[in-house]
Amino acid sequence: MGKPHPIELRARVVAFVEEGNSNREAARHFRESPRFVNNMMILHRSSGSLAPARQSHPPGSKLSAHGQWISEWVSGFGEITLEELCVELAERGIEVHRARSAGFCTGLG
Repeated sequence: MGKPHPIELRARVVAFVEEGNSNREAARHFRESPRFVNNMMILHRSSGSLAPARQSHPPGSKLSAHGQWISEWVSGFGEITLEELCVELAERGIEVHRARSAGFCTGLG
């Protein structure tokens, strides 16, 4: 994923449009896409801020909420297979996907 445009450019684009120029004129003037200018104007009108949104996934995983229970449940066994863990998760209503060829869960839905 690319880096967000600098806040200075974002502010200059919005100021240019607010001076009475069209979004397309701003795009040509700053050599940016019309979509970028449109998005900046929408962002400025809706939030009043030009700060870029955080990029990437939120911290944690789909199992984070169940981590304590999984640790306690697995520690109660000497050995446990992934298939057994997948079955137990499914019984608790936690959606799992199983790889048919490998025979174990590959992730959570």
